[in-house]
Amino acid sequence: MKITNVTIRRAEREDSRMKAVASVLLDDEFAVHDIRIIEGTKGLFIAMPSRKTSAGGFRDIAHPINQEVRTMFEKAILDAYENSTNEVASEE
Repeated sequence: MKITNVTIRRAEREDSRMKAVASVLLDDEFAVHDIRIIEGTKGLFIAMPSRKTSAGGFRDIAHPINQEVRTMFEKAILDAYENSTNEVASEE
């Protein structure tokens, strides 16, 4: 499996912990949308798409099964986010 495209949509509110939302295309055949990029106390991290349960918690809709794949997703998404941040800064 290979990540063939990452699309970043920046958050509208600058003061929010959620910095952007990403979509990932796998092998040019399967898309995962609504992966959130969050600013945490230890830096940026990704949160996979989830929905609220009837008990009030949240459950991932799609997620990596092992750490190797999670690392691959996180690196690709955060690299694309950093590149999009650099593009915005150079436009200003």
